[in-house]
Amino acid sequence: MKLDVDALRYLSKDDFRVLTAVEMGMRNHEIVPSELVDRIASLKHGGTYKVLKNLLKHKLVHHDSSKYDGFRLTYLGYDFLAIKTLVNRGVFTAVGRQIGVGKESDIFEVANEDGSILVMKLHRLGRTSFRAVKSKRDYLRHRRSYNWLYLSRLAALKEFAFMKALEEHGFPVPNAVDCNRHCVVMSLIHGYPLVQVRELQSPEAVFERILGLLVRLAEHGLIHCDFNEFNIMIDEEEKVTMIDFPQMVSVSHRNAQMYFDRDVDCIYKFFSKRFNLSLEEQIDNPDNSEEDSEGSSRPCLSSISKSVGFLDKELAASGFTRKEQDDMDKFVEEGKDNDICSDEEENSAGMDETIVRDVDSLHLLDQQVHLIKGDEEKNEENRQSCEGQLSEPCGEDESEENGNDAELVKRLNKQRRRAIAAVHRGGKTLASRNSYKDKGGRSSHNSKIQKQLSSW
Repeated sequence: MKLDVDALRYLSKDDFRVLTAVEMGMRNHEIVPSELVDRIASLKHGGTYKVLKNLLKHKLVHHDSSKYDGFRLTYLGYDFLAIKTLVNRGVFTAVGRQIGVGKESDIFEVANEDGSILVMKLHRLGRTSFRAVKSKRDYLRHRRSYNWLYLSRLAALKEFAFMKALEEHGFPVPNAVDCNRHCVVMSLIHGYPLVQVRELQSPEAVFERILGLLVRLAEHGLIHCDFNEFNIMIDEEEKVTMIDFPQMVSVSHRNAQMYFDRDVDCIYKFFSKRFNLSLEEQIDNPDNSEEDSEGSSRPCLSSISKSVGFLDKELAASGFTRKEQDDMDKFVEEGKDNDICSDEEENSAGMDETIVRDVDSLHLLDQQVHLIKGDEEKNEENRQSCEGQLSEPCGEDESEENGNDAELVKRLNKQRRRAIAAVHRGGKTLASRNSYKDKGGRSSHNSKIQKQLSSW
């Protein structure tokens, strides 16, 4: 769809408010009902349907009445929302000519207040020429439902993040300025796509420089996946700049080797055909990494060490799994494994100590119960002996001794009753108190033992 920004200056606040209402309704609806648009917009003086008619005239929304009366945003309406937001931020003030078109995006020139020229890239996923996005790109990840506007927004956010990170690490990429919805604003590269270049002063040096970029990306944990003559810019001084980053994946991706070899093959084939470099042997034998006649060697992903950085983890590149993240954390934080092992040993030692304490407390409790039973048996024997002594005929001295023995029996019986009552009280406490907390756990077991000990 052609971007005509002339209608942008004639749209009012109500128009943009209704456009935003349709965008918000598309979060949960493929076709947003008219009543819902009216409710979300909440115009002060009404007139939502009149505004929708005006937007429909400029092809900013699409009307669908097959199942119910509703509207959805078009790419042009989504463009207007993104451009209006960036203009309000002061990123640029004018939109110029179209300088590029691809299967996934359109490129335009824009100008800011100072008059400097920037580049605005509008992602347009879902074109007829490239609709297999779900199988060729990982924008959806675990999601199942999607629309093309949402996929375009995800692609723009991903490209902006990759561009920012690569720029911070010294890679030759455009300067990322701002991003909103499916629109990315970046600096203008004063150069030409490599596919348009017919002659180079030193093609060997440019070839080595481009292969060096591939190796540097792999050392940082990333693979471009679309590294060819269409996505490489070169200026008059033969400086190389990379563009187009939404499809980048991690070196941990299951197809990383295939993607890396494909990028290398694209560069080898282009330079061998366009600039007549003798690279046919390495193209025919990609596994052979020995040096050729010119002293260059074909890069191999397995021989590249990921030792410079972990951009695939920082940017959550496709193929970077949770296991890879754990391994990387162990590699970065030296000595962490030893600390973990020591912590586990301490925990196991603490668990052993608690178990020993529990066993000791159980033995102590058993000893106390045996002591109580022994005291009861001794009391019973004393009682029987005292009763036997009382049953024999005695004199006055014997009657005094019998009186003393009777008092002793009473005290012993009283002591026995107290011991039995104490045992019963301990059993009731075990069965009733805190019975709803941590049933069968270690803490409840320890609390039961402590209560039994405290009862004694």
